[in-house]
Amino acid sequence: MLISMNISYFMYFMGVLVFTLKCKHLLLMLLSLEFIILSLYFGIYLVFSLYLYEYNFMMIFLSMSVCEGVLGLSILVSMIRSFGNDYFHSFNVLW
Repeated sequence: MLISMNISYFMYFMGVLVFTLKCKHLLLMLLSLEFIILSLYFGIYLVFSLYLYEYNFMMIFLSMSVCEGVLGLSILVSMIRSFGNDYFHSFNVLW
């Protein structure tokens, strides 16, 4: 069980590292955010399977993460339609 939690921590920190280093394209940032959410989901699954045996929160977390992914993809599609690329520096023009 300890090895699985360490794998979850490693996945989380690698996702954060990729998110901070690959900030040029919006698609890479969205993929790293999804990887972070998958590592959090894996960690929550490990904790709940060990202690609580309540999986209702996991379904709520999974549905919220799907909504977050859909919102990110809709922003990506609107950005590509407006600017023609997914460079994050062209997205900062809107602010």
